[in-house]
Amino acid sequence: MASQLPAFPRAIFTIVEPISLIGGFLGPFIDPSWFIASQVDAPSPDLVAGSYDDNARLVALQLGNTYGLLFLLGVAVLYTTTELKVVRNYLIALWIADISHVGVTCWLLGYDRTLDVASWNAVTWGNVGFTTFLCLTRTAYLLGLFGPNSQVVKVSTKKA
Repeated sequence: MASQLPAFPRAIFTIVEPISLIGGFLGPFIDPSWFIASQVDAPSPDLVAGSYDDNARLVALQLGNTYGLLFLLGVAVLYTTTELKVVRNYLIALWIADISHVGVTCWLLGYDRTLDVASWNAVTWGNVGFTTFLCLTRTAYLLGLFGPNSQVVKVSTKKA
């Protein structure tokens, strides 16, 4: 029940993150070659945009599909469950995925490109910068730094 989350994480997890997931879904479907070329901020010079084979395009489209799935799962969990325990477990799973997502991206960027923030493209900012922001927001929420969740007040109806 996302309505019980404190205001800041509620806005991030129920509005901002789903919008970003739609962007992750649309990117590879609108222009798979751009999406593939943008994964690493300084791709190999022997790869010319548009020269990707069907395997690379398939992986890009499947990744886009995965972003779409994450959007649907997030909306389903955050807007339909009535149990905070389910929301918390969902956020823990995303927290773990955030760490591996940033870790793999930085590993493939390499040490120098990871630290050269000024040269990051939009996709790298999403993969590293925004995902780190989401991870830190999840961490702060899970540690209770945003304060307690709101309690649902049950209204009893007495019949006269």
